[in-house]
This record gives sequence, C-alpha cells and structure tokens, in this order.
Amino acid sequence: MTSFVIKDHEHREIPSTWKPARGSRCAFCRIVRGEAPAYKLYENDSVIAILDIAPLRPGHTLVIPKTHISRVSDLPDELAAQCGLAVSKMARAISTALQNTALNVVCNQEYAQAVPHVHYHIIPAPRPESQAGANTMGDPSAQVVPALARREARDHVTRPLTEKEMLHRELEARSGLEESEAEKLVEIIRARL
Repeated sequence: MTSFVIKDHEHREIPSTWKPARGSRCAFCRIVRGEAPAYKLYENDSVIAILDIAPLRPGHTLVIPKTHISRVSDLPDELAAQCGLAVSKMARAISTALQNTALNVVCNQEYAQAVPHVHYHIIPAPRPESQAGANTMGDPSAQVVPALARREARDHVTRPLTEKEMLHRELEARSGLEESEAEKLVEIIRARL
C-alpha cells in the first residue's frame, strides 16, 4: 500500500535545503535536543522512538537516529545497526501493547520523506473485524484497545480495494494525535520495553 503513496512522489524535485548542516532547523533534531515536544517511547545514546503526531493508526511510531543524516543510504554501519535494534525492540513492544502483530515498517529516502532526517515508521496494520476488539481482562491496554477497535472498524473491507481507494483510505486515516490517546499509548508501549 505504501507504494501507492510513494508513486505520487516519483518525479518530485529534491529540495535544495536537504543538506547535513540543516540540523538546527530539522524538526527531529529539535526533538532530540529537547527543544520541541514529543511523546517519547524509547531513547538510548543513538536513537529515539516517538509517536507520530499525524498517525496513520494508533501506535504509529517513528524511530529516529539522534545524528542528523538525511538519507538511509548514508547511515554509518554502527548507527544503522542501532536503528535496526531499536526498530525491532519497538515492534515487539507495539505488537504486545496493541495486541496486533501485523505491522508495516517503512523507511523512505528523499521522495515520500516529509522530514529530511532518517526515520523509520512502525505502523500497526488494521486488524480484521474479528480481532479488533480482542482484549484480556486486567491488561493495561484495556483502555486503548476498544478505542482502536472503533477507529479500525472503518478499515474492514469485504472486497479488494482499487489503488485509488487504498490511497484515499490511507490519507483519510491520518488524524492528529490526541494528547490523552498519546499518553495511554506511551504508557502501554513503554510497559513492554
């Protein structure tokens, strides 16, 4: 599905402002330095993981190297390894917290990359209707899972979607991250780290 979104960016010119020295204006660098707010899920010396402020679905997380590098192909091996470890760690935590093992992990380079700083998206997939409300009594995710079920109900399909319908659904699914939902997600995902 991501390929349909990416296709719109195939012939987009690369902005001239995409230079390594642009860290002082980079939104992710500002978050790393503590100059901009974010819902932090995880942090170590090399990477930070935060909730996306315009998530495709609840739990949509970004794993970001702390060093400003615009392209994934320019990541030094050690930093790439640290990003991979953090992506894996966050994927496990998100899967457990949201009771949903279906994830989409994406890292764009230049086209379809909104912020010119390497970042990996971990996006929980829509769950089949039969699983959307699944929950276990006493589980800390009990407060979030029913809300996810309501939001994901619109993702249930009975026939294959056309490319245009899929793109429309993905764009339509994006909404602002509400503070109360973000705080609950941070709590249940961090509990699984």
